[in-house]
Parts: sequence; structure tokens; C-alpha cells
Amino acid sequence: MEKKIIIVSGEPSGDLQAGLLISGLKELDSGIGVFSVGGSCSQKAGAEIIQDIKGLSVLGFFDVLKKLGEFKKLMRLVLDKIEEIKPEAIILVDFSGFNLRLAKKINKRVRTIYYISPQVWASRPGRIRTIKKFIDKMLVIFQFEQDFYKKFGIDAEFVGHPLLGLVKPSMSKEEARNEFGLNETSPVFALLPGSRAGEVKRILPIMLESARLIQEKILEAKFIISKPPSLDNTIYEKILKSSLRRMKPFFQSLRGALTQSGRRSNLNLEIKLIEAKQYDCLNVADFVLVASGTATLETAIMQKPNVVIYKMGFLNYLLYRPLVKVPFIGMENIVAGKELAPEF
Repeated sequence: MEKKIIIVSGEPSGDLQAGLLISGLKELDSGIGVFSVGGSCSQKAGAEIIQDIKGLSVLGFFDVLKKLGEFKKLMRLVLDKIEEIKPEAIILVDFSGFNLRLAKKINKRVRTIYYISPQVWASRPGRIRTIKKFIDKMLVIFQFEQDFYKKFGIDAEFVGHPLLGLVKPSMSKEEARNEFGLNETSPVFALLPGSRAGEVKRILPIMLESARLIQEKILEAKFIISKPPSLDNTIYEKILKSSLRRMKPFFQSLRGALTQSGRRSNLNLEIKLIEAKQYDCLNVADFVLVASGTATLETAIMQKPNVVIYKMGFLNYLLYRPLVKVPFIGMENIVAGKELAPEF
């Protein structure tokens, strides 16, 4: 009889890890049936997609409210699938706002495993009670998380961080420069504004303004934006159009000053949008502006100098700031226990 499991991820970063997990499970048992709330990574690894994650990513309480109806439908879909196929286990991957509520609804009717822990050691420690009551096993990616959970009598196992074997460019730095249309000498700044639409809308304008300030000092600077395939190009195009329109008077003034001084006058903020090649973007970059999240660890693994940028909506900030128990927002700084990269 075929073994069946359900895997639930809700964001591109979680789908990436779920895809690796599915590939590993298929190597152990090629006949296992995997049903997934996931995306392209899960599908390529061999899962049957019961709900695509495109559009599910949210940031903050008010973004959740806007999609509450969608999440209720998704909850019902997963619970119905559990009743239909009666899986050996359900594996919840990250996406804690939804997955912990799902675990409550499942209420241990099926073995419930959590892979990539909610960051309860950083904020919202009340979730520990939920995890202890409704999760059968935690598979954690940081050693300190295993020690943390065991203090509360929770079955947790450190399984290593999947990014350590994953973060590798697909081409050399020279090949990436050629593919992205970058010359050999210009310094390259990579902008990584996040994988959620809300993040990109809040953070990319800040990064573009930073790019303007950088080019004021480094005239030859080139800029690339790393874009996940799960987000529409129109999000970036609207932000770029709006930001560059606001910057136009600045560049006109700077071109005039350069012309008068006998220096170049064809100054423009050159920005290239690169899709689904984040590790190649990091490889080619001399410096990185990165939104807090998984990408900060990817940047650190690639050993790139960087600054961490984050911005929440004002009301979300008021709601969540009192719940945060760590002094940093970037995972590279949190793991190191000190500031490796400046945060803004």
C-alpha cells in the first residue's frame, strides 16, 4: 500500500525547502505519494500540488486580514484532503501564521511534523504552548533551536541547514556579468527586496533611493534586482517607474554639473531585473542591499558585504515590536549573536 504524506508550505522560501525535502523523501522511497500546498519547487520534486502558493505570501496582521477568506478556504481544503487520503503524516514547512492554526485543527489526528521552526525564540513565545500541544516532532535547522525546545520538553531534532548545500551559483562571475549585460569593471550592487509582494512594495523604493545616493558617489555603479518567479513583473515595473520619475530632476541636475566640469554627462541609474537567479546575482555583486529574511543567510553564505533593510507598515510595527525579544532583524546577526551587517 502506497504511503502518503501532505506537505504545507506557503511562501517561495518554504517551497524551496519543501522541494529539497520531497526530493530526499523520494530518494528514500520512490513510491511515496506526496501531496503539497506548494509551488514550482515542490512540483518539480514530484509532489502533486493541491493548492499553488502563488499569492499566499503575506506580511503582517493587516495583510492577513485582506486574505482571510483565502486562508479559510485553504484550511478547509487541507483538512478535507487529510480525510480523503488519510496520510501517514503531515509536514508543515515554515509559514507559521497559517501552519500553527492548521496544527490546532488537525489536533493530532494525524502525525504532525514541523520543519523550519517558527522563530519563537525571537518573538511571540506564547506559541511554544501551541507547539508542545499540537506538534509531534520539530525538525529544526539551527542547533540552538534544538536546545531551546528541549528546555520545554518538546521533541526537537537538529537536521542541519539546507541552504549550506544549496547556495551555489549556476555560472561563473564572468559568465553572469555577460548574461546580465554588465561590463567587467563597473562595481555591481545587488538589491534583494524580499519574496513577498508587500515586502517589495515597502522596501524596494528605499533600496532605489539608496541606489541613487550610491551612484552620486560612484558614477560607474550598476544595479541588479533579484526577483523570485512567484511575483509578477508589474510590481517591480510600477515601483521602478514611480521611483525613477521622482529621481529625474536629480539626474538632470547631476548631469549638468558633470558636463560643466568636463566629466561624463550621459548619467542614468541603470537597473536590471533578474528573475530566478538569486545566487548568480549574489555571485556577481560587489555589495548587497538585502531585506531581512532567508536572503540574509544566503548573502552571508556567499560571503558578500551587505546591509540589512526592513520596513513594516506603521500599525504592524506597533503590534509586533513589543513581541520581539532579540536585538537584531537579520538572521546572520541573530545566529552570530553580534552585528555582522548593519541594519536599517
